[in-house]
Amino acid sequence: MDKFRMIFQFFQSNQESFMNGICGIMALASTQMYSAFDFNCPCLPHYNLAYGLGILLVPPFILFLLGFVLNNNISMLAEEWRRPRGRRGKDPAVLRYMFCSMAQRAMIAPAVWVSVTLLDGKCITCAFCTSVPLETLGNASHPRLSQGEVQRVLARIPCKEIYNGQQLVANEVAVRYLRCISQALGWCFVLLMTTLAFLVRSLRPCFSQAAFLKSRYWSHYIDIERKLFDETCAEHARSFAKVCIQQFFEGMSTDLVAARCHLPRKAPADAGEAAEKLLGITDQGTMNMALKSWHRCKPPLHLHPPALPTGNGWAGEGQPPRHPSAPQKETAAYYSWV
Repeated sequence: MDKFRMIFQFFQSNQESFMNGICGIMALASTQMYSAFDFNCPCLPHYNLAYGLGILLVPPFILFLLGFVLNNNISMLAEEWRRPRGRRGKDPAVLRYMFCSMAQRAMIAPAVWVSVTLLDGKCITCAFCTSVPLETLGNASHPRLSQGEVQRVLARIPCKEIYNGQQLVANEVAVRYLRCISQALGWCFVLLMTTLAFLVRSLRPCFSQAAFLKSRYWSHYIDIERKLFDETCAEHARSFAKVCIQQFFEGMSTDLVAARCHLPRKAPADAGEAAEKLLGITDQGTMNMALKSWHRCKPPLHLHPPALPTGNGWAGEGQPPRHPSAPQKETAAYYSWV
């Protein structure tokens, strides 16, 4: 349990670790889905190709979209891309970095599905069983079968229990031939994906390391800024609701207190703290205006230092502030004229 707890804490440490964990879980889920999937080839000439290629390509597309859906940054990317320019410009390099990062993670599960499917060989066997070369593997000069009948017989190669074309080509020979081709394609696909990942990881820092660091930094900044803004809005909503509820109950209890001649109770200390957290935004219209202003014109990424005092004459002149000297002792002398 301690190991699982450490792994879970590592996944929660930052956004990238969390998404890497999600992609790893999706990759494992894709292999479990394929192993639990009951593959049934229709064994018909006009349906085998569609069924085989559909099982090979449609689930990876669904997993790719699911990888985007599970990524929390997709809404952040869409919001950053569609928001008005306002007081803060939009950096296309940051948007490209966010999209490429999500696409790379979303491609893991589809790549695993395609690799497992090709290495297993059932889809290729079902899709291309009618393309088996009879001149090489079987008897191409069968006199009693037309071309259409030959195609119907070959379409039953994946279905061993109903295959009746041993006089054309042996079922084991055709299945082994197609499976070898499928496994060769699978290993080539794995090698291609591995090579591309290696090139991306190793060559990217050699050409654009500074731009990569800049895009990664501001991508993290946008994510952290959004989280802090959500937390601030939630805290403001909590304080706003607390003050509204307290004012409601205070108003309801005013008549009862006056009728029973009870002294009004003092407001709790947390009411003052909640009022301070409202930051002057105490009505719905002002809050809606603040939210719209945040979306339309976010503040520029430039921190203004606080204004320095000008009484000593050094502010604004580029001189450092002087530390106040230590207080001097004063001695008072008293004279008597008696």
